[in-house]
Amino acid sequence: MQIGQYTLDNNLMLAPMAGVTDRPFRQMCKRLGAGLVVSEMLSSNPRVWNTDKSKQRMNHAGELGIRSVQIAGSDPELMAQAAQLNVSNGAQIIDINMGCPAKKVNKKMAGSALLQYPKLVEEIIFAVVNAVDVPVTLKIRTGWDQDNRNGVDIAQIAQDNGIQSLAVHGRTKACMYKGEAEFDTIARIKQSVSIPVVANGDITCAAKAKQVLEYTKADALMIGRGAQGNPWIFREILHFLQTGETLPAPELGEVCSVMLEHVSNVHQFYGEFMGARIARKHVGWYLADHDKDRVFRRVFNAIEDAQQQLDELERYFEQLASGELTQSITPAA
Repeated sequence: MQIGQYTLDNNLMLAPMAGVTDRPFRQMCKRLGAGLVVSEMLSSNPRVWNTDKSKQRMNHAGELGIRSVQIAGSDPELMAQAAQLNVSNGAQIIDINMGCPAKKVNKKMAGSALLQYPKLVEEIIFAVVNAVDVPVTLKIRTGWDQDNRNGVDIAQIAQDNGIQSLAVHGRTKACMYKGEAEFDTIARIKQSVSIPVVANGDITCAAKAKQVLEYTKADALMIGRGAQGNPWIFREILHFLQTGETLPAPELGEVCSVMLEHVSNVHQFYGEFMGARIARKHVGWYLADHDKDRVFRRVFNAIEDAQQQLDELERYFEQLASGELTQSITPAA
């Protein structure tokens, strides 16, 4: 798949997710098969650009692959400035967020709230596209509620104003993440425009990925929550699409080694104090199928020391592999 002058390794993308798709997670997903990984949402408000959180989100040091950075806001001029700042900081693709349904984003008339105002959508897209010399992409939802699915109209505005690729989540703003994603609107959008269309929503396995591609005729797939604790999903989907064969789930040893690498990278990226706290949610996702009663996670979430986190994770997997694991887990002395 082509986005502007860039050719992706494949047509599988990691969706931008605030608080999730930081550099350690992006790089893990890239290594395990994602063709493009998109950064966490960055505010267009210049007053927050110098905060530690924003600086970390803009940190692309040593990052492999094409660097795609998502920006969010409602003021065309500020969005243009945010795009320029991120390009100067290493972004090779700018992605505009018009898909986030979070209340704290929407109350600022950003994210998917913008879908209610097609004229403002056009002004923002025009301003950003003309502010930078890199490809600009857009992420939207199918509309702002089920009676107002205006995704086709927004897609045409996007194409007319220079958007190079359009990702569509198969829910409306009002749906949040409830119910099942619908793909009829995405299929109609694909038929209505000539730019690449990326289908997003509820893609959690290789079979669903193939089904969505065939139904929507989309050019690519974007995977969000399905990759949390499961970065292998990209290689599994890619293998299935290429061969029709289902890869076996990763063996316990690989789950352990990947998770330890990921957690260690989180510690290094955020520092041991914050890294130990941020690692907890990722470990929870990785262990969802192994620690169904959350016994180990309650123990793990009480650990403050970064090295002890790694030690306890290694010990936990050794117990899993040996069959010695019991429900009475306590940290090593």
